Amino acid sequence: MKFKKTELINKKQNSINLSPPSLLALGFLSFIVIGTILLKLPFAHHGELPWLKALFTATSAVTITGLSVVNVGESFTLFGEIIIMILIQCGGLGFMTFAILAALSLSSKVGLKQQIMAQETIGQTSLARATFTVKGVLLYSLFFEGVGTFILTIAWMQHYDFGHAFFYALFYSVSAFNNGGFSLFPNSLMSFSDQYMVTFTISMLYIIGGIGFVVLMDIKRAKRWKKLSTNSKLILSTIAGLNLFAFIVIWCLEASNPLTLAPMSVGDQALNAWFHATVPRSSGFNSVEVSSMTDASALVTMVLMFIGGGSLSTAGGIKVGTFIIMVLSVITFLRRSDELTVFKHSIPYHITFKALAVISITFMLILVGFFALLILEPNKRFLDLLFEAVSAACTVGLSRGVTEDLRPASLITLIMLMFAGRLGPLTLAYLIATPKKSRVNHPSTEIQIG
Repeated sequence: MKFKKTELINKKQNSINLSPPSLLALGFLSFIVIGTILLKLPFAHHGELPWLKALFTATSAVTITGLSVVNVGESFTLFGEIIIMILIQCGGLGFMTFAILAALSLSSKVGLKQQIMAQETIGQTSLARATFTVKGVLLYSLFFEGVGTFILTIAWMQHYDFGHAFFYALFYSVSAFNNGGFSLFPNSLMSFSDQYMVTFTISMLYIIGGIGFVVLMDIKRAKRWKKLSTNSKLILSTIAGLNLFAFIVIWCLEASNPLTLAPMSVGDQALNAWFHATVPRSSGFNSVEVSSMTDASALVTMVLMFIGGGSLSTAGGIKVGTFIIMVLSVITFLRRSDELTVFKHSIPYHITFKALAVISITFMLILVGFFALLILEPNKRFLDLLFEAVSAACTVGLSRGVTEDLRPASLITLIMLMFAGRLGPLTLAYLIATPKKSRVNHPSTEIQIG
C-alpha cells in the first residue's frame, strides 16, 4: 500500500515537472490569455472589440512585436492602455527573467549536464552570475525607463498638460525600451519627426534595450573597451557597424523620395534616416510612412529585422551575435583558415553550428508564414506580405499598412508567427545546450557543396 501511494505521488510530481521550453511557452501563453480577457472587458475599450482583435493585440504586446489591427490610442480606454503597457513590460522583462530563472531551475537537479545547459543558455560562466543577471535585468529596465519617462515628459509638456505628458512618456518609454513598438498616436511618431528630443530619446531607449543586459552589465563592470569581454566587443562593434551602414543606405535611398525624406531639411533628414536605420532592429515605431518608402529601403529594412538585436535583450530576430558569427565563418572559409577567431580569441565550431541552426529555423518560420499569407491573401502585394511575415516572425512590428485589412485566418497566422518567433530561438538554445554524444563513430564521407 505504501509502495502504491509513493508511486502515485512520484507520478504526480513527474506530471508537473515541465521542461524549461514548455514552462516558457505556457507562461507566455498565460500572459496572452489573461491579457486577451482583460482587453475584452467593456471598460477596457471603446465600441466593439472582437475576440480575435483582442487576442491579436495581447499577443503582439506580450511578444513585444507592435503589430496592431486597431488604433490603440482611439480603440482602448485608459485602463486598456495600461493593460497593454503592463503586457509589454511582462513580455520584455518577463521573457528575460523567465529565461534566466528557467535556466537556474535546471541547477536544482544536481547534474553536470543541467548546469552546462543553464550556463550556456544565459551566456554566463557560473550559476552565481545568473542570479546577478536577473537582478540586473530588473534594475536596468527600471533605470532606463525612468530616465526616458523624465525626458519625454519634459518634451511633451510643450503640447499636453502634465498628466497626459507623463502617461505618454511612461507608455512610450516602456514600449521603446522593451522594443514593443506600440503607439498611442494614430500615425506612430510621424507627428514628431522634427522634434529631436522625442525622436532621439525613443531611438536611444530601443537601441539600449536591444543591446542585451549581459553586455550592459559588462560595460558597467569594465568601464573601458580593453576590459570588455570578447562577446561584448563583438556585439557592440557589430551593432555600431550595422547602424552606421543602415543610416547611410536609408538616407541615400530616401533623400530624393518626395513621400518620405525629400521635403525635410537636412537635419530632419539625418534624424529620420537614423531613426529608420535603427528601428527595424525590433522596435516597430515609424516617423515616416513605411509603405511610402522605396522597395530597396523595404528590402534593407527586412534584412535588419531578420538580424534583430543582441542576445538576452528585448529585441527579436536571429540576434546580432548569430549574424556576425555566420559572416565570420564564411570569411574564414574563403580564406582557407582552419580557425575562426574574434579579437584574438578562437570560436568553437559548435557555436557556428548553433548560429546556422538559428538562422535556418527562423528562415523556415518566415517562409512557411509567408507562404500561408500568399494563399490567404491573393489580392495583396507580394512585398507587403513578405514584409508582414518578417516583421511578425522577428517580433519587430513595422508594417506597410496591410495588417488591419487582413482576413481572420491571416491574423491567426501572424499570431502564431509572433509567438513562435519570440520563443523559438530560446527554445532552440535549450535543445542545443544539452550535449548528446553518441558512442558510435561512423565512417566519414565527402559531400559535394556548391
